[in-house]
Amino acid sequence: MLSPQEQLHIIQSGTAQIVPEEALLKKLSRDVPLNVKLGVDPTAPDIHLGHAVPLRKLRQFQDLGHEVTLIIGDGTALIGDPSGRNSTRPQLSREQISQNAQTYVDQAFKVLDPEKTTLRYNSEWILDLDMEGLLKLLANFTVARILERDDFHNRYTGGQPISLHEFLYPVMQAYDSVVIKADVELGGTDQLFNLLAGRELMEKLDMEPQVCLTLPLLEGTDGVRKMSKSYGNYIGLTDTPEDIFGKAMSIPDEIMVKYFRLASSLPVAEIDAIEEGLAADALHPNKVKRQLARNLVEQYHSADAAVAAEEHFDKVFKAHEVPDDIPAFTDALPLNDEGQVYLAAFLHQTGLAASAGEARRLIDGGGVKIDDVPVEPKRYNVDPDVLNGAIIKVGKRKFLSIQPSL
Repeated sequence: MLSPQEQLHIIQSGTAQIVPEEALLKKLSRDVPLNVKLGVDPTAPDIHLGHAVPLRKLRQFQDLGHEVTLIIGDGTALIGDPSGRNSTRPQLSREQISQNAQTYVDQAFKVLDPEKTTLRYNSEWILDLDMEGLLKLLANFTVARILERDDFHNRYTGGQPISLHEFLYPVMQAYDSVVIKADVELGGTDQLFNLLAGRELMEKLDMEPQVCLTLPLLEGTDGVRKMSKSYGNYIGLTDTPEDIFGKAMSIPDEIMVKYFRLASSLPVAEIDAIEEGLAADALHPNKVKRQLARNLVEQYHSADAAVAAEEHFDKVFKAHEVPDDIPAFTDALPLNDEGQVYLAAFLHQTGLAASAGEARRLIDGGGVKIDDVPVEPKRYNVDPDVLNGAIIKVGKRKFLSIQPSL
């Protein structure tokens, strides 16, 4: 087993804060596996690399010999995490939460080692709290302390409403740590207040407090905004190998090392060497980016898929060829009252665009081609004869062959 200092160096890689760092070093020095906690609310069914950042850090702890408790917040999701919000989060039904939770767990175990992971649902203890138990728990917190949270403080001073049930969220997240006796809890930088609430509650209940470890937000493939489906700059865990590889190759060089630290499975020592090589101009950024792209595909698919995805990328982007295995549309083309195909809706229908609105934006920006000829801006209706037998290309990676049945 690595020494406490060696473990700490690995754990520090890519982290934003460890509070307090000396307490973590002390826990590591006992040479006993730590119980490392991550709580996630299943508010959406699919996760992307940004969501997987704490999962990768959990896996790092597992590889160092520690145990992980993954808490599915099917109880706290009924409240809704107010972190970073300027309004009350809509509450989900228990049916929505249950469906999202199963999908999340399936994807999480693409990263985590199931043998070293304890899966818990916090509805087990949160929804069983009676009024007496709830009052005793709430007595450990003050309204003034809760209002120290930036999002609550900003909403309160700005005259924005705060629903009373939102105050319960950090309390319940803290209670999770008490129940499972967490040694370390992970979260995003926007979660620090909640993590510290867990540490504070454990101290008040005469327990050894957890260490709080925060991780930075991962920028999307545009290198500017945080990764989000709504921004279209995400790499999904369930994306195809070709999409993962192609999207990774579009990441700006400036944030490659951050992707290695937060999203790759490479050893920290190897990432350190990559960072030094790039800084010294001893490594070519394109070669390094290919290594990153292959690693991401290998994590969520396989090594063979990574090789095939790189070959696909080279064929499409270096040789400017159309891939051999593009999907085909074989149904009758949908015609409107004018006998035309409304291209924006058709791109959405065939999965080439997330919505008709996105399709229109792509068309207006020159991002849609028919037989390699860009569709003119604002040209949303297309004669079916133009599409019959044609190949539609959307963006850099999406193709569709139009072969309607007669």
